[in-house]
This record gives sequence, C-alpha cells and structure tokens, in this order.
Amino acid sequence: MDTIAKLCQARRVFSAVLLFALITAGGAARAQEAGALKVPDTLQQRIASCAACHGVHGEGTPESGFFPRLAGKPAGYLARQLKDFQDGLRKYGPMEYTVRHLSPEYMHEIADYFAAQEVPYARSPLPRVSPEALKRGEELATKGDPSREVPACIACHGTQLTGVQPNVPGLVGLPYDYLSSQLGSWRTKTRATVAPDCMAEIANRLSASDISAVSAWLAGRELPSDMHAQSAGSITPPMHCGVLGATGDGA
Repeated sequence: MDTIAKLCQARRVFSAVLLFALITAGGAARAQEAGALKVPDTLQQRIASCAACHGVHGEGTPESGFFPRLAGKPAGYLARQLKDFQDGLRKYGPMEYTVRHLSPEYMHEIADYFAAQEVPYARSPLPRVSPEALKRGEELATKGDPSREVPACIACHGTQLTGVQPNVPGLVGLPYDYLSSQLGSWRTKTRATVAPDCMAEIANRLSASDISAVSAWLAGRELPSDMHAQSAGSITPPMHCGVLGATGDGA
C-alpha cells in the first residue's frame, strides 16, 4: 500500500470515528432530554471506541500500520499512554477526544483488558531497504551507538525486545510505519511523556536514516516463541537513558 493510499485510509477511519462520536453525542443528548438514555455499563461498551480502530482484542491494523497492536502490552504502559493523550503530551485528535473525560480507574480498566488479550501476531508490509541499512538497524537494536550516546533497544525493551513489566512495551511485531512515525513524533515533539522522557532524547540522537533502518529491522525481525514481556526488574536500564521503567516511555 503506497503512502497516498495509507493517508486516504487514515482519513476515512478518522472521519468514521468522528462521525461516530458526533452521532453518539447527538443521540445521547436527545435521549437525555427524553429521560430515556440507557447505555449498558459493560466492559465491551467501555472499549467500543478503542475497538473501532485497534480491534476488539487490540490486534491493531497490521495491513496499514497506522493503528498499533495493544494486545499483550504491559498494562502500566497502556495506562500511561492514555494519560499522556489526556494531558496533551501525545498528539492525535481522535485519541485526545476519546480519553478527555475518562477517570484514572476507567483508563486502568481498559489497559488491563488489552494487556490480558492474547491473539496471534500478523506481519506488516516492509519497505525495501538495503542489506547495509538492515545491518545498521540490527546494530542499533542490539548494540546501540556509543558515539551518539544511543543505548541499544534491548537495554530497555528486553533481551528479546518483547517489553518489560510493568511499563516498557515490546517492539517486535509492530509495523514499520508505526515504529518510524513514533520515532519521528518524538523528534517533532508531537509525542512526549512525563520526565525523564528518555525516548525523546534518543530519537533526537538518531538520523533519519537510522530511524528507517532500526524500524525496518524491528518490523522484519523473526518473532520469538514467547512474546510475553519480561518480568519486572529483569533488566536495569542504562543510567544515561534515564529511569525508563519508572515512566513507561516507549513505542
């Protein structure tokens, strides 16, 4: 799928979500006026707006790469992202609108639901990159680049890059488009988190070609047999990267 087609698909989804929100809001207002609003207070109802883009089980949309997988990501990480959207640290209109009035308890309930989901991974389309670029991506992911003070991805995201409980997400299995766009978002300050914002610092130490290389290598890496996040305390993030595990920063 080329870039124009992807953008068109994203616009269609955005329009559908916005239309759903407007219709829902209008219908709710009319029902409230009539004293007849009876929305079932169930978990499925609570995740309905999430499922519209990310899937009922948080499987994401691997065919496009725009909406990432939520299933199996650490609950602490997912709750932190919802809070970051609510606080305006992460910028994306539909998400900011969706979480605007949610309570912390509500957001944690949603995070717990998706963290518990186990659905098969589906691979996403990969860009054409040179063997040299893939080698550079592997070096960044597994060894880092000391000359630029870039730690290896495995130093924080786990030895198999499947994440670390309770706050660090996995990177393998994510689409190239999503990985590269999020690294770009940290560079343009449209994504951030509470201090210390480790990934913002790292992304700004990477070149555009580095971002493409590491995103391509991560997206194309063979998935390990066990995709669960590592246990809490199983790794110690490098000090110069900040206390990453305390913030839940990551992709």
